[in-house]
Amino acid sequence: MSLRLLVIEGNTAADRARHAAGRGATPSEAYAEVLRELAPDAVCDIAFPADPGANLPDAGGLEGYDGVALTGSSLNLYDMTPEIRSQIDLARQVFASGTPVFGSCWGLQVLTTAAGGVVRKNPKGREMGFARKITANEAGRTHPMLAGRPIAFDAPAVHQDEVETMAPGTTLLASNGMSAVQAAEIRVGQGIAWAVQYHPEFSLAEVAAIGGALGPRLVDEGFFEDMEALARWRSDLDALNVDPANTPVAWRHGLDVELLDTGRRRTEIANWLSAMVRPKKSLRGRA
Repeated sequence: MSLRLLVIEGNTAADRARHAAGRGATPSEAYAEVLRELAPDAVCDIAFPADPGANLPDAGGLEGYDGVALTGSSLNLYDMTPEIRSQIDLARQVFASGTPVFGSCWGLQVLTTAAGGVVRKNPKGREMGFARKITANEAGRTHPMLAGRPIAFDAPAVHQDEVETMAPGTTLLASNGMSAVQAAEIRVGQGIAWAVQYHPEFSLAEVAAIGGALGPRLVDEGFFEDMEALARWRSDLDALNVDPANTPVAWRHGLDVELLDTGRRRTEIANWLSAMVRPKKSLRGRA
């Protein structure tokens, strides 16, 4: 029997359209494609909790899924708009269902808030392009989500917000100089979430496209001298996306195998599917 997975899109319809225009797919479509590549037997549904009147599954309906993945988003948790509150409510339903859940970036923040934690705007500013020197703590070095990762590694990342206060039931797994919470496990009742502040689902081309979408803001924030410098950076990432063995370009940006190799970039999601989703499928009588 194939895996049945649900991808929860974090963006509004307008933001999804902008992402699709710049990246060729919405975040949820791209995430679903990654899941299908890692698990060819997977059937993926997509939910849009930020859409008014969206028909969303309750805890009972979520029990019909083997796993749930939460995408990133352009929203900010502390704004607490109706689009955000509906996502927090759905995350609570996911916990109540006991269905294994994985969250990327916004996903970590929504799951944290749903479990009783607090998210804030990062006082250190934006983490853009790549999160550097993510370092596993003692718990992270033995946790199955980070199995196969070195003690310190880099990963794709684009975010301005971070977890300020971890929720009860959270085990911190990894941190870096920009955010204390880069990887964590969150337990609520029978629900278990694995979540990261970075984006293991992103390709280098997606990172480049997001850089293009942010454009002048990145120049204003000091990431690039001007738009021409940003364009050169994007061009290099696009080149590496096509040819990861382009050593001079990889060296210019300090990118190693953890970023250049597609399989290694997706380590946490692959580990979630193999260590949480498939075993729990059997335990829940869905084999």
